[in-house]
Amino acid sequence: MKAAILTISDRCARGEMDDLTGPLISDTLTGAGLAVVDLGLVPDERDRIEAELVRLADQVGADVVFTNGGTGLGPRDVTPEATAAVVDRPVPGIPEAMRVGSLPQTPTAMLSRGLAGIRGRALIVNLPGSPRAARECLDTLLPVLGHAVEMMAGGGHE
Repeated sequence: MKAAILTISDRCARGEMDDLTGPLISDTLTGAGLAVVDLGLVPDERDRIEAELVRLADQVGADVVFTNGGTGLGPRDVTPEATAAVVDRPVPGIPEAMRVGSLPQTPTAMLSRGLAGIRGRALIVNLPGSPRAARECLDTLLPVLGHAVEMMAGGGHE
């Protein structure tokens, strides 16, 4: 399975802060047997996010594209809107399960607006920007990720 990771952060894009979450996601996915084929970074700008999601899904050919950051309530948090604009079909159960799984450890998980959806043959999943929250969400998602990708390819319906 090929995965791409896109960090969305104004501060990281300006060099004011190191991206800790993107590398953590990469390490977690690699440890789970996925091949990380792209690790990118863009500011919280909807058009840039949309363009990168399209590139990662359509040109890079990632099976799964993980974003991190821009899913909160801040005025520049536009990752869910950018994701909704480029997916063909939503997969609401994924972000619902991630929020429920994180809520016992992190009460603010209920404030996440992250989405998941399918674009072509790629699953796009919005993760939170904090390393801890992203890891909690991955812990919920990883056990079913292979099945999801298999289903998108037309299998796994037994």
